[in-house]
Amino acid sequence: MKPINVGLLGIGTVGGGTFAVLQRNQEEIARRAGCAITMTMVADKEVDKARAIVGDRALVTDDAYEIVSHPDIDIVVELIGGTGIAKELILKAIANGKHVVTANKALLANHGNEIFAAAQRKDVMVAFEAAVGGGIPIIKALREGLSANRIEWIAGIINGTSNYILTEMRDKGASFDAALKEAQRLGYAETDPTFDIEGIDAAHKLSIMAAIGFGIPVQFSAVYTEGISALTQEDIRYAEELGYRIKLLGIAKRKARGIELRVHPTLIPERRLIANVEGVMNAVLVKGDAVGQTMYYGAGAGAEPTASSVIADLVDVARMLTADPEHRVPHLAFQPDQLSNTPILPMGEVETSYYLRLRVYDKPGVLADITRVLADLGISIDAMIQKEPREGEDQADIIMLTHLTVEKNIDAAIAKIEKLPAVAGAVTRIRLEEFN
Repeated sequence: MKPINVGLLGIGTVGGGTFAVLQRNQEEIARRAGCAITMTMVADKEVDKARAIVGDRALVTDDAYEIVSHPDIDIVVELIGGTGIAKELILKAIANGKHVVTANKALLANHGNEIFAAAQRKDVMVAFEAAVGGGIPIIKALREGLSANRIEWIAGIINGTSNYILTEMRDKGASFDAALKEAQRLGYAETDPTFDIEGIDAAHKLSIMAAIGFGIPVQFSAVYTEGISALTQEDIRYAEELGYRIKLLGIAKRKARGIELRVHPTLIPERRLIANVEGVMNAVLVKGDAVGQTMYYGAGAGAEPTASSVIADLVDVARMLTADPEHRVPHLAFQPDQLSNTPILPMGEVETSYYLRLRVYDKPGVLADITRVLADLGISIDAMIQKEPREGEDQADIIMLTHLTVEKNIDAAIAKIEKLPAVAGAVTRIRLEEFN
């Protein structure tokens, strides 16, 4: 088989790692792919920096369009990021009959359906293992390894920055702001960390995994998204007392009336493996009807872990180049004409358990008033802690864990509880998942 020529768009952290790993393991990769895979062209605006990395081993240009239009390039690797020029370049590469490998989760979450449809029309492949979970091969597991299963749910720690912040808050007693500043100092968080701490990055990844797991179009706009910026040390500590840890999770569940798609802080029993994933590491749980629960753990970011997934995609594409298009693994695991229009459930219809923290005045009958509101809405209590007021104060914390209930009932209960004269301020609500 003739060598495969690769053109790389963007040689930043991941691009540099991809070039280095491809060079270092070239012989091993060729043995797996059945042919040599050579990065022959690199496009980057910083030409001098790019030349310093690749030397004379590849042609360097500042014009990405030169690569996507070059007749000798077989596969285009897009590592620019963003949803503007990256989208134009990928669609141009596809139009020119080139296969594409990308790590761009934001692009696929927002425009994946359009990109996959264009690729299908041109009989080319778009591979995107590195878009979710860095070096964890979760896309391949969902698309191929679990293809015998009806996927019941997916739940993952899929943003390393937020997981690092929560780990610092729990282990060191740091405030959210202090933990964020440390994450920025170490390079785990961007100067503008909004995508990470507000759950947007995780929602991008969840929408892609849900599409593959359930055979639905990518629907980022339908993902309920809530970040970690409002979490306090009190809630971290009270969760620990009750035997739980708080993680930012992306959760997709198949229900009788539709699919839940949600990203939010979540209490998880501390004995669960996923509750013990610390620092910047990622982990994804997948429950299939035949296999049961499976877990995928590893580095969710970084130059070489992400490069591992990029190059795995290059090997996959190289292996499949000679296969008829109808014999290739579909982009979203299911045949394109077999994707379903299963509805995404509104958040009010989601069923889960809840952690509630209430600040109340230390008066007789307060607890009875609160439990009466919950009972009227069919919400039962699983566990409760009632704290004594601090010396000189007339307010105390009550922490409750509920059994399974529907979100709209919790919303109604919170609205009523906050109007009680004995309740001071807003009720804190964090969702809870047992993963039994």
